[in-house]
Amino acid sequence: MWNPDEYIKDLYESVRPVESFRADSQLEWEEWRGRLRKQLVDLLGGFPVEVPSLSPVLLESEDCGTYIRQRIQIQTYPRLYMPIYVLIPKESKGRLGAVIACHGHGYGSKDIVGLNPDGTKKTGNPGYQKDFAVGLVNRGFLTIAPELFGFGDRKLQEDAKAANSCHRLSTFLLAIGQTMAGYRVFETLRCVDYLLTREDVDAERIGCMGISGGGLVCSFAAAIDDRISAAVVSGFTNTFQASILSMHHCVDNYVPGLSLVAEMPDLLSLIAPKPLLIEAGTRDPIFPVHATQEAYEKLQSIYHLLGAVENLELDLFEGEHEISGKLAYDWFRRVLT
Repeated sequence: MWNPDEYIKDLYESVRPVESFRADSQLEWEEWRGRLRKQLVDLLGGFPVEVPSLSPVLLESEDCGTYIRQRIQIQTYPRLYMPIYVLIPKESKGRLGAVIACHGHGYGSKDIVGLNPDGTKKTGNPGYQKDFAVGLVNRGFLTIAPELFGFGDRKLQEDAKAANSCHRLSTFLLAIGQTMAGYRVFETLRCVDYLLTREDVDAERIGCMGISGGGLVCSFAAAIDDRISAAVVSGFTNTFQASILSMHHCVDNYVPGLSLVAEMPDLLSLIAPKPLLIEAGTRDPIFPVHATQEAYEKLQSIYHLLGAVENLELDLFEGEHEISGKLAYDWFRRVLT
């Protein structure tokens, strides 16, 4: 009788998000979108007012047959640097469409560009992320794969043998009024800044694709910044109630006070009316499919209000917590034209 199970359930049900979508016209939607975007950035911890120079540095370059794989370092926050893989298709000419590929939990950006943790070429099972950055470049997109904060080569020294530094960095940031989600989203937007410096990229054709925790980063970035023209969100679209707040998830998913403002479908609808494709496995154990469908239905109503139903699609595939790709790669080729 002393366990808090029923208490936290009742507590959540007592919450009434102040920005739950209720618009009946495009004008009301525009006003709502502006308010919620600002509140989302504030809750993430805010973004720097003074942005440092990117100061890009080429670290390595390798011919991978159909594409060139480069690793480049950019400055994101003052005195904070991030390595990114840049995959450049060989046969494409002129200004290219570009996609930022946000990895999920694992060993970082190497996992989605076809490499093992030690940098050797991956063979055998590609894992749940299925080298999706390679899938994108092989469809003709210049593809950026950032090393998200706390993963791979961006772990703390004390976590050298650990899977990641999510817990330690997330709790540190929370203590100073920042969030891991905020840092990762802002650094993804710095990737957009970098793409806009390249003469081989079409500024009007920049997309983002992410899975799991990378799905959070991708969706929040696309929700906040319209320089991202289209998004594929894989293994994330759901409700907070059915996923993040109902079972164990990494602390990097949590943003203080966010559920008082909006539910996940409200935040994803900030992407509208831009093209949005949702991937979801029917057997995903941590983002239950019934809540994915609930979120999709709410998104449908918003895209319908905006006269953009054709810009919203769902790839509901037989699978678990994993990339599909069945629709995504060709979908990008259609919407980023």
